[in-house]
Amino acid sequence: MLHQNKTFIAKNNDADLKWLVLDASGKTLGRFASEISKILRGKHKPTFTPHLLCGDGVIVINAEKVEVTGHKEAQKEYYDYSGYPSGGKLIPYRRMKERHPDRIIRRAVQGMIPRNRLGRAIMKRLRIYKGTEHNMQAQKPIAVTM
Repeated sequence: MLHQNKTFIAKNNDADLKWLVLDASGKTLGRFASEISKILRGKHKPTFTPHLLCGDGVIVINAEKVEVTGHKEAQKEYYDYSGYPSGGKLIPYRRMKERHPDRIIRRAVQGMIPRNRLGRAIMKRLRIYKGTEHNMQAQKPIAVTM
């Protein structure tokens, strides 16, 4: 006699999408990015299914107030390539934080997400804002403290 499999496997329509607001002020970059990626993938839910888009959307505010530890502020560099020969450039962390603080968090989270179609779909659910204001009120986001 064969036993039925009791493991729950979610379907595409089972996803219960919520939007969460996370405040980056005073948070350490790597630890904060890992929490964001966990929420985006849906690993915080009991219905997590690795091959489906079952995570929640994340709205990050105060992106410019994220911190790094040690000497990273002086030593960390971001590599960017334009696609043309000799089109590579190194951008120091401090300059990136002044000009585009949202890209710092986006790159950190992107490194923790799968590199495939699912990963690209997951990253579309991440919204990062420089200040305390965001334009996502229609999604009725839930403020979360970490």
